[in-house]
Amino acid sequence: MTTNPIGVFDSGVGGLSVYQAIRKHLPNENIVYFADSAYAPYGKLPKENLHKRCQYIAEFFLKHNAKAMVIACNTATALMADWLRAEYELPIIAIEPAIKPAAALTRSGHIGVFATENTLNSTRYQRLVAQYARDVSIHQVACHGFVEQVEAGELDTPKTLALIESYLRPLLNYKVDTLVLGCTHYPFLGKSIKKLANSAPLKLLDTADAVSLQLTRVLATHDLFNNEAHENDQFFTSADAKTAQAVFSKLLGTNTKVLKA
Repeated sequence: MTTNPIGVFDSGVGGLSVYQAIRKHLPNENIVYFADSAYAPYGKLPKENLHKRCQYIAEFFLKHNAKAMVIACNTATALMADWLRAEYELPIIAIEPAIKPAAALTRSGHIGVFATENTLNSTRYQRLVAQYARDVSIHQVACHGFVEQVEAGELDTPKTLALIESYLRPLLNYKVDTLVLGCTHYPFLGKSIKKLANSAPLKLLDTADAVSLQLTRVLATHDLFNNEAHENDQFFTSADAKTAQAVFSKLLGTNTKVLKA
């Protein structure tokens, strides 16, 4: 049992979708959240730069005495999870696109995947597709611009809706009935995606709950649960704190203090 916090990080505010799931499943735990928004989107970041950022954030969490770390970012998981686990002793929980459940759920046999370019090109993602999606058709899209719109808190502006429409329409024409949101930013666009799908039957899948439940299992295995009352969560950004505070507050639905890391 320990009151030490869980470190959660993402290229920006997208990982707040994972934070919300952790907060729901583990109400006693304290969380330190790091939004690396100054370097978002990770999907476009050269691998050597991503390596430096992940190292910096891991060290940041160690300074805050984190007892576990959650990589709330598909790109960072795809390219850096193995290295982080080899480098650091604390338990590390990673995330990956929901290809397996999507393949089980689809009725049309057509799955859509919205993700970043780095995620789609990664060996880890290709392995998932080869292992679980051999009997279905995958229609994958590198959704340039989605992360930037969520980072700006623009979830349903005309620009955002036009962007979603441009990526979504071809998938619906292929009779895609299950859409994997392969970036933690994308669930915040879920309502807009559903709206634009109109009457088309479309299931949206993300893995926030799955990551939270895996974290629960890992904490139990290492006897790391906090059985005392939850104290407080801390939110940090590598970008402008004032700007981040407005977006964090909008996405979380409550006034949220954000500090410059």
